[in-house]
Amino acid sequence: MNTDEKYLHLLSNTYPTVADAASEVINLEAILNLPKGTEHFLADLHGEHEAFQHVLKNASGNIKRKVGEIFGNTIRESEKKELCTLIYYPEQKLELIKAQEEDLDDWYRITIHQLVRVCRDVSSKYTRSKVRKSLPEEFSYIIEELLHERTDDQDKAAYVAVIVDTIISTGRADDFIVAISNVIQRLAIDQLHILGDIYDRGPGAHIIMDTLRQYHSWDIQWGNHDILWMGAAVGNDACICNVLRLSLRYANLATLEEGYGINLVPLATFALETYGDDPCTEFIPKELKTDAKMDEKTLALTAKMHKAIAVIQFKEEARIFHRRPEWQMEDRCLLEAIDLKQQTCTIGGKTYQMKDCNFPTLLSDERFSLHSSLTKEEEELMKKLHHSFRVSEKLRKHIRTILSHGCMYNICNQNLLFHASVPLNEDGTLKEVEILGKKYAGRQLMEYTGQLIRAAFQNDTPRELKEYARDYFLYLWCGKDSPLFDKSKMATFERYFLTDRDTYHEEKGNYFKLRDSAEVCDRILDAFGVQGETRHIINGHVPVHAGSGENPIKAGGRLMVIDGGFSEAYHKETGIAGYTLVYHSRGFQLVQHEPFTSQQDAILRGTDIKSTTQIVEMSTHRMLVADTDKGTELRAQISDLKDLLYAYRHGIIKEKRS
Repeated sequence: MNTDEKYLHLLSNTYPTVADAASEVINLEAILNLPKGTEHFLADLHGEHEAFQHVLKNASGNIKRKVGEIFGNTIRESEKKELCTLIYYPEQKLELIKAQEEDLDDWYRITIHQLVRVCRDVSSKYTRSKVRKSLPEEFSYIIEELLHERTDDQDKAAYVAVIVDTIISTGRADDFIVAISNVIQRLAIDQLHILGDIYDRGPGAHIIMDTLRQYHSWDIQWGNHDILWMGAAVGNDACICNVLRLSLRYANLATLEEGYGINLVPLATFALETYGDDPCTEFIPKELKTDAKMDEKTLALTAKMHKAIAVIQFKEEARIFHRRPEWQMEDRCLLEAIDLKQQTCTIGGKTYQMKDCNFPTLLSDERFSLHSSLTKEEEELMKKLHHSFRVSEKLRKHIRTILSHGCMYNICNQNLLFHASVPLNEDGTLKEVEILGKKYAGRQLMEYTGQLIRAAFQNDTPRELKEYARDYFLYLWCGKDSPLFDKSKMATFERYFLTDRDTYHEEKGNYFKLRDSAEVCDRILDAFGVQGETRHIINGHVPVHAGSGENPIKAGGRLMVIDGGFSEAYHKETGIAGYTLVYHSRGFQLVQHEPFTSQQDAILRGTDIKSTTQIVEMSTHRMLVADTDKGTELRAQISDLKDLLYAYRHGIIKEKRS
């Protein structure tokens, strides 16, 4: 029996008769002619969970647009706003309405009919089977009946009215409204793409992860901040220090303490003992939330903790840089370049004045040269912090989720997705990067990097490879040829300690210098095997300065950069609060968001994120499932099923009739 025949025998177990196989062919052919599902692309969420959740709930303004189209001038703008808010936050909005509404049954009746109309619209591009799978079990039958009955048919109008009245009279209206609102949110987005950086800066990365764990269909292309947390979770002490330092820098300890149960008491104790008399001026955190002002005592303690972990970070990084000389990063062991007596630091043969030279934990060797060894107290502290990260079950669970849903890049429907860059030479050709004695470029570099990341988490990985993989998280975070960093250096030390601001400059890699070139983008797309006339690169990482006129659409439309700055830390810099790219059956739309106030404002006042939609590229025809990657898969399945039908009809394989 040849391979094809073996496969057909296996297929016959699923479709045991001619009727079964033929029915599936009919079903798949029909699906090919449905409109393409809506894809949403988000990047650089940086812990801003409220804004992220709101964008999911309103589908980047898609639900608001549909409500406007469905009801037109038949209801007031204020009523449309109320209906949208109800769809976004049904439980909270219901409590407010019930406290204010005089004729609640009448409100229920009108609102349920409105919600059914919206749900019918968003479900129109899916098969009944797919819609059915998205329905909550307790209301599945009722919602399905309401979605597929025509209220303009007089014979059916009474039937629908009775269903609605019975929902109300049995006291199930609230539960039904919550259920159908969630279905609308679910069907408004078919596939969610996260282009990296869930973590750092904002307070709710763990909340974003909890949301994603329950989400129906999503993928992530890992970002440099995600990699940092993955490295911390797998036990890279330099990554642990960086995670702690960033959290302290932005006065954001919620994710660490509340989200993952990381015990920071040992760090606070050490910082007070070691830097008690040090004002740690350069380490006063950047407060982001105006309503989260710290008292003076807490601010002082946070600054001391910040400096303590920063100094340990530079030591832990130096350990790895010395252990991996092939990375050529030993010049970043800058604690060893300090002259404490002169209060200077020598970098690249040039000497710079230091603005802070209080280093009580720096040790010198017999020649009085400073080195990067940890003191006994620092060693003990790192053991405790390391243990705290390693035993956090929730962190482990979230990192497993990122691993299972993620990769370094993705190709979906003629779009190449990655977080930051593809390392390039000055002439725009793909740069070869050496890892463990072998050179990789482009797609091969991304794939091997992904394999190395996963190797760090596997128990069957050989010990030496696992140790290298664990170290490599640091290179991915700050190495000049890392596809997640791609800069000359990370000038963290210089910003903290040197007076010369010229030393703060981080030279961007060639990808960022050349990405406006259509020729360069085409070369990258070719290297990754992305085909089609409407192919694109989509990435984030570098905030787009929309306020100063920078265009997120580059290289003649081949590249879309969608990091507009979800993080509050970037709002002054970018002038906006993030982009969402929407790819529906009629083409691409780029949605530019203004800063989100709060969920409370959205619920109480019906405020939505103000968004500006820019049409990027519209298709000459409405795209169908047949035009997508899914369509290619379905056509292959149809071909196999037709082969099975032929085998049944010609007696090559016998039907399995019961």
